[in-house]
Amino acid sequence: MSFDLCTIKVAERPFYISSIGTRIYSIEELCFFLYHNLCLIDENVASNALTEWVRDELGLKTLAKKLSDALERPDRDVSYFILPIFQETGYLPPGESRRVREELTRVQVQPQEERMKTRADYLVKGGRYQAAVFSYREILKNRSESKLGAPFYASVWNNLGCALARQFCFQEAAEAFLNGWKSFQSRELMRKYVSTLPLFLSQEEYRKKLEEFGADRVLTGKIQEYNTAAAKKALEKSVQHRDSQKESAVVLEELKEEYRRSSAS
Repeated sequence: MSFDLCTIKVAERPFYISSIGTRIYSIEELCFFLYHNLCLIDENVASNALTEWVRDELGLKTLAKKLSDALERPDRDVSYFILPIFQETGYLPPGESRRVREELTRVQVQPQEERMKTRADYLVKGGRYQAAVFSYREILKNRSESKLGAPFYASVWNNLGCALARQFCFQEAAEAFLNGWKSFQSRELMRKYVSTLPLFLSQEEYRKKLEEFGADRVLTGKIQEYNTAAAKKALEKSVQHRDSQKESAVVLEELKEEYRRSSAS
């Protein structure tokens, strides 16, 4: 990727990509976003709204005309909308345009559910858990096993559970992991389900739930051992981080003292 200085106008009013909650202020920012998130490009990006923003906020009328023409194409090939944006700034190195076009073509033929999951996963990475939960649930509400199969929807249940757990909604998270396990019985989903139960159940309730579920005692024992080891490792890492911060503070104080002495001499 080429490195270009930002020499083009910065918009007073940013372009807001509502599907993932991102604001764009310049053509360079737009190029950076598009290049790193080709799988997220949809009608919220390739739109009349972006065309008008490029024209009115950035003053790039020629580019806006190209984007408008691209939206009128009967084949709705989004690459004709995206590539002129890169060309405006020379953002792509020679030969990269072909890879971008191929990637955009691949994304366009993906089922809608896969694209929705990709956006939801992006939201989780950005810490926007509630928006991600909404997207995962929309996928599951309209699911059709014949299209993408049980493993795909199990992965959606899994990611929904993870997003809920990060919001401390442990009971809902456990239900998501359990639903995922019911659709595709993987050990990982079983582990997450069993691991989440103690976060909102008493010891007695936890024991009864495992009995009702018919959980394998050997597997449950291994899961508990795994969780204990993971908790111990996390604690050790936390202690190391704290000690490292203390060492840094000591070094900083030593440097300050050395500076004071040198300034006084």
